[in-house]
Amino acid sequence: MNTLENTPANDPHTVLKDIFGYSTFRHGQLDIIQSSLAGQDTLVLLPTGGGKSLCYQVPAVLLPGVTLVISPLISLMQDQVAQLKAQGIAAEYINNSVAWEQQRDIYDRLYNGDITLLYVAPEKALQREFIDRIAGCHISLFAIDEAHCVSHWGHDFRPHYFRLKELRQYFPNVPMMALTATADLATRKDIVQQLGMYEPFIYTGSFDRPNIRYTIEEKFKPLSQLFRYLKEQKGQSGIIYCGSRKRVDDIAERLIDAGFNAAGYHAGLDNDQRQFVQNRFARDDIQIVVATVAFGMGINKPNVRFVVHYDIPKSVEAYYQETGRAGRDGLAAEAVMYFDPADIPRVRRFFEDIPDEQRRKVEEQRFQAMSSFAEAQTCRRQILLNYFSEYQREACGNCDICLNPPKQFDGTLVAQQALSCVYRAEQRFGIGYIVDILRGANTARIREYNHHTLSTYGIGKEHSNEFWLSILRQLIHHGLLNQDITQGATLRLTEAARAVLKGEYVLQLAEPRLVAKHVYQDKLAQFNYDKKLFAKLRALRKQLADEDDVPPYVVFNDRTLAEMAQKTPTNDSEFLQVSGVGFTKLSKYGAPFMQLIRNYLERD
Repeated sequence: MNTLENTPANDPHTVLKDIFGYSTFRHGQLDIIQSSLAGQDTLVLLPTGGGKSLCYQVPAVLLPGVTLVISPLISLMQDQVAQLKAQGIAAEYINNSVAWEQQRDIYDRLYNGDITLLYVAPEKALQREFIDRIAGCHISLFAIDEAHCVSHWGHDFRPHYFRLKELRQYFPNVPMMALTATADLATRKDIVQQLGMYEPFIYTGSFDRPNIRYTIEEKFKPLSQLFRYLKEQKGQSGIIYCGSRKRVDDIAERLIDAGFNAAGYHAGLDNDQRQFVQNRFARDDIQIVVATVAFGMGINKPNVRFVVHYDIPKSVEAYYQETGRAGRDGLAAEAVMYFDPADIPRVRRFFEDIPDEQRRKVEEQRFQAMSSFAEAQTCRRQILLNYFSEYQREACGNCDICLNPPKQFDGTLVAQQALSCVYRAEQRFGIGYIVDILRGANTARIREYNHHTLSTYGIGKEHSNEFWLSILRQLIHHGLLNQDITQGATLRLTEAARAVLKGEYVLQLAEPRLVAKHVYQDKLAQFNYDKKLFAKLRALRKQLADEDDVPPYVVFNDRTLAEMAQKTPTNDSEFLQVSGVGFTKLSKYGAPFMQLIRNYLERD
């Protein structure tokens, strides 16, 4: 079904401009759309925020019949359908949250050819009753979002996705489009095989997200580091990922106590609470969500300005996908990770519980790549892109390594002091205690062991706690110390330490980065826009969104508002020149926005 009667049945450009309000396709989108219009199976690999949804939404408008979209999350379906309706497209979703009377009405409209896109969860799509109901409908396309969930090799395998190949048995002539933002070569091959795709057109876009700044900070006092960072974010939207539910609850509570507009989210909370947090975050009523990996797949919120990893993720794919939730509007965003090398053996122990040996080896290899990324001293973006087989010769200039390159120094003396301290404490203690001896701490434990009499007691008191933590971690990394996790993470000298203690060579160490440098900037700096007008437009957007009971970005995203504040359109033709404004949004929202702009210009 064509949504606009005057839309030519074979012109994607007209649909793009008149309905979605954009003047040009992003790289690769048109090739994908044309492949789909030709009835070919298609595998789409595009980064988060790379415009995957348009790849099936434009064909859905142009093709006769209905496009069935398989999507894993209720909240994602609701967001996408709200956005499509705001653009005048007949879209619906069916899941367990939809009342039976409403479902019956949707099925009736489906039979009558009055629905362009129908979103369903994979488990619903596979139910015999649902398949029988849609069997008599004209289905033009199956679009499978988050397609990496199909693959055993994907980092987020889901059994219902694995069974989606069954749709091919019932609808052998309906083309399929599979879309994902994260898939290594093994996963890509598996997606094609598991979905039974026939000679698919495969489009692999660049995995680069140039607007995201990647920063890794050594973890010293992570809560203090986090508070310091958040205070500089000035009310921006962000997500903080933690490795456990307990940590989520603890940090969310501390943030709320400190006056931050925050909430926790994890699988241990009941469904209503999770839905409440997700909806309030989407509507800008909650600024910060502290979450486990349970939060985020299919997050459609374009104005997430930062993602913080309080703990190291278990794979580069997970890191890439989670950081990719920042800056989907293409404006500047930041991904910060707090990293303690001691977390590596702790995470590795999780893999021991995986019964399938092949699966366990894959997960261990993935985590090895993640830990190598965290420990690296070269451009973060180059390593990230290389992992996805996209080789970039030039350093990016937008990560912590490029902006603040590591400096080396002659660390022989401090290494000798630290190694000697471990030796004199009889190699029976962990990092924290050794740091206390080096700094001359007056603790009951030190006095109990009589270690205040050691020659190394207080030998490094001119350096901070964080300095010595960094030095000892580097000595472990250089293979001069071992950390025995079976004995409470006690430090032991290796044979290689002997040469350093004897001063046989100069040991180069990295200068500890005790304070992270965050280069803050106006996130909308690419627009020369009126900030006072932008604030008024945002307030109007929030008011209209609340009236329609939709998230603010369904009305217009920040980029569109910034362009309005720059171009100050006051009539229909000027308003249509703003990126993100189509005919439907002009007729629905144009009048109040143009009236606000006119009033503002008159007062000015």
